[in-house]
Amino acid sequence: KKILAGIAMLMLSACQNNIEPTPVIESPVVPQPVTTGAKIIGGVETLYVTPIQMPFQARIDTGAETSSLDADHIKPFERDGEKWISFNITNRKNGEKHHFEKPIKRRTHIVRINHEEERYVVNMSIKMGDELINAEFTLAERDKFNYQVLIGRNILNGRFIVDSSLENTLH
Repeated sequence: KKILAGIAMLMLSACQNNIEPTPVIESPVVPQPVTTGAKIIGGVETLYVTPIQMPFQARIDTGAETSSLDADHIKPFERDGEKWISFNITNRKNGEKHHFEKPIKRRTHIVRINHEEERYVVNMSIKMGDELINAEFTLAERDKFNYQVLIGRNILNGRFIVDSSLENTLH
């Protein structure tokens, strides 16, 4: 009881003498600008899916982890004991169609607003500006979307800075 009374007296004394604890000051974390030579691009950019000759307009999506391509006739199959997939990509602007057969890199779950879906992931080559990029893309039937290609963080990180007020900055 004597110890508790002593603590109470010290606390009362500190309050009466207006003694305040020293505030802890945290310095804010200020993001540093990217100095890797990353290019500034807009919310929509023109790119080529090789070997298709006609360009695509792509939505740049910093919220998407993996890029995505509009594909149809998606059919998994086995080749030499490995899992492969065949699919078509058709450019909506001119109807140019290409058939692809690629090894499946993995499968991924995509969570959408009202449902979840599983997609196949393959490596594809695209040309954005003067850069040829080989990266993972999910295959999806994007016919209900305005853009046949969605570019996600797997391509953006370290290469591009996105200014959503701009469009078609790459030539």
